[in-house]
Amino acid sequence: MLVALFVGKRNSRPWIVSDELWSLIEPLLPEPGAKLVAGRPRVPDRQALCGILFVLHTGIQWEYLPQELGFGSGMTCWRRLAAWNEAGVWDRIHVVPLQKLRAAKQLDWCRAVIDSSHVRAARRGPKADPARSTAHVRAASTTSSSMAKASRSRCR
Repeated sequence: MLVALFVGKRNSRPWIVSDELWSLIEPLLPEPGAKLVAGRPRVPDRQALCGILFVLHTGIQWEYLPQELGFGSGMTCWRRLAAWNEAGVWDRIHVVPLQKLRAAKQLDWCRAVIDSSHVRAARRGPKADPARSTAHVRAASTTSSSMAKASRSRCR
């Protein structure tokens, strides 16, 4: 069941956060600050998260996030994404499911991939030798003539 929580069956709407997943994510989110100005009520974090996932999944521009979906405006979701990023939420969201899967012995490393975009290389590889020239003599010049006097065409 735990693997299904994170990997799960192919959902037709992968931006919808399940109750089980939300129960893990919600404690990781920072408490919202007090509103400085009166206005619209704050969009709930779960709806904003769904809006963020919708934009990231579909590739739609933030400003075109459909209001009819109930995720709030694209700018609201974008601001929430930036605030959560600054608070380190995404790193914690990445670590918690991994810890749960590891504790349940359901983490399978046989399909893991690591490259330099995720893990910094400890040392550089061997330095390449400079490429050697294949010619033993200088190449002929294409801009000057070895003849004493260059010929000029008489056609004008």
